[in-house]
Amino acid sequence: MSELIKNPRVMKKLQQEVAEIAQGRSMISEEDLEKMAYLKAVLKESLRLHPSAPLLVPHKSMQDVKLMGYDIAAGTQVIINAWAIGRDPASWEEPNEFRPERFLNNSINYQGLHFEWIPFGAG
Repeated sequence: MSELIKNPRVMKKLQQEVAEIAQGRSMISEEDLEKMAYLKAVLKESLRLHPSAPLLVPHKSMQDVKLMGYDIAAGTQVIINAWAIGRDPASWEEPNEFRPERFLNNSINYQGLHFEWIPFGAG
């Protein structure tokens, strides 16, 4: 909600989508949610900037691995910083800006298969 308040352009666009889908009804149905592409983009962008768990559940490396020049021994506890990944300029254009449009024509989903966006981890 705070991102919508700070970004009135996004709030207006989302309100327009809701008005179009609701067509004068006072309630939105579950079927209506499937048609709301901008709402989904707003949710994804919100989770990119504000993941529910900024530091994901610790993992343990199963084998020795070299990652980005670092040697990680088998059995090492690894903590993933989802907050930093969501704001990485190597993955996101203007990473600190709230721009839901970046998710409109984008196949990134919640399943954890796109490592530039893992608000709930990746398994």
